[in-house]
Amino acid sequence: MLHKIKNVLLGPPLPTQELAHERLNKVRALAAFSPDALSSIAYANQEIYLGLVVAGSAGLSLAVPISLVIVGLLLLLSLSYFQVIHAYPSGGGSYQVVRENLGDLPGLVAASALLIDYTLTVAVSLTSGVEAIASAFPILWSHRVAASFVLLAIITLLNLRGNLVAVAPAAIAPLTPFLVLRSFSSGCTALTGVEAISNGVPAFRPPESRNAGRTLIVMALLMGVLFVGSIGLTQFFAVIAGPQETILSALARRILGGGPAYLLVQFSTLLVLAVAANTSFSGFPRVAVVLARDRFLPHQLMGLGDRLVFVNGILLLAGGAALLIALFGGNAHALVPLFAVGAFLAFTTSQVGMVVHWWRERGRGWWLKAMLNGLGGLATGVTLLVVSITKFSHGAWMTLLAIPALVIIFLKIRSHYVETARQLSLEGIDKVSETVPPPRIVVPISGVNRGVVKAMEYARTLAKDVTAVYVELEPGSGEAVREKWNRLWPDIPLVIMPSPYRSIVGPLLEFLDKTDQEHNDGQLAAVLLPEFVPARWWHGLLHNQSAWLIKAALLYRRRNLGFQQVIIDVPYHLER
Repeated sequence: MLHKIKNVLLGPPLPTQELAHERLNKVRALAAFSPDALSSIAYANQEIYLGLVVAGSAGLSLAVPISLVIVGLLLLLSLSYFQVIHAYPSGGGSYQVVRENLGDLPGLVAASALLIDYTLTVAVSLTSGVEAIASAFPILWSHRVAASFVLLAIITLLNLRGNLVAVAPAAIAPLTPFLVLRSFSSGCTALTGVEAISNGVPAFRPPESRNAGRTLIVMALLMGVLFVGSIGLTQFFAVIAGPQETILSALARRILGGGPAYLLVQFSTLLVLAVAANTSFSGFPRVAVVLARDRFLPHQLMGLGDRLVFVNGILLLAGGAALLIALFGGNAHALVPLFAVGAFLAFTTSQVGMVVHWWRERGRGWWLKAMLNGLGGLATGVTLLVVSITKFSHGAWMTLLAIPALVIIFLKIRSHYVETARQLSLEGIDKVSETVPPPRIVVPISGVNRGVVKAMEYARTLAKDVTAVYVELEPGSGEAVREKWNRLWPDIPLVIMPSPYRSIVGPLLEFLDKTDQEHNDGQLAAVLLPEFVPARWWHGLLHNQSAWLIKAALLYRRRNLGFQQVIIDVPYHLER
């Protein structure tokens, strides 16, 4: 039944050979990767407006100059990532560039920033989209978290399938350089998403680098025109937003009125922002795959699901975004300060990495390429400093703490894999022993039934030394079990262990520890577990799952005592 439900929701499995056909042409790639960058204009404009409006007309008059500076940064970033695409066509973006040219630790810093950036992209895009539609229907404003969760669930499901006249107010704060810088740093969130194409180059159809590069150029042009154009229109019409309305909603209402055309714009904004969140569902799993391949994240993130998508990466991203939405109450303005730090840290480290790359390669025109990346690194580095200072108390400190925490986690995971490989290595093993002592079999039982009969038949084929153990939860209950046991297996000993504290696992471990110590000849103790399997999944909820508890104790608790343990599970399938 669960398999059928899965097929209905996600679709039937796809064969691996279909993977090549799932790659994107330039038009589909533009639709898949550009919404992240294009939609960021919605909340970037909002943040610039909120930053400047406190200074009244004098502050709002700086919106266009600030947007032009940001577009200049966009031009530098686009040219820089155009070079990244051709230098590193295998994907990985900033992480791969930085790790190869600056080392593991800087590479992990860039990777942490990227993963945080992708997660925040989902949270900010969805909450901004909900705020856009709530601007048209204010009754939704108090239900932003629930609405964001609904959108997140829909987008996650789709990805698992593998495919969605006003007057400026009086100034309440003076126009200071710090206020201008803070507004600029807020507006820099418009640049997030530029790196998405460089991370997803393998998703393009051949020739991958050329197609990805052209898509990046088109995306940058569209983004620049939309960003400056929307801010210019806001200034031209002197648009001011209400307390529960976004600045783009106020602009659309001013131009189109409150009729169907306005509603169409707001619904379209919601859809574009939802698709923008979808971009992260393409980028995040791919970066996670590269990290997992380098053993900095669990190997499970490399696995393709039935629908040829990285299921675990998608679910990890969805969980992180849901947590952020819940913690910040669906408030996009509260989430934005966390946003730009990760993005610009990735930007800056990748540009520095590319300078080192060109210095090492020294191909034709290398100095010009290095100078371009160096200029980009300088610009984004200064912006990173401005963002970190101006947004620190507004939440940027969380990102600054989260990045080193993630780096530590990456290093711990890598250390585990290295140590595991060392312990499993064949180094030092010249030959395999040909003489292995016969095993001892211990069979824990909860009574005498058909499942136990099947398990005992199998146990006697493995060894002559077989012992059954019954843990007596209620005093006197063991005698009835012994009577049945002696009728079937009079030649096999049954040990009854009392359990004054009604624990099954404790007395069994006590017996195993004692007998293991008595057999100091290296003989391997094997625990054979009779276990009946219900016909339907929900039937399992009606039973106490003692076999699972025993297996967990044997696998993880007893290994600390230095004993070698073999666990044999003998299932007995019940009929419907």
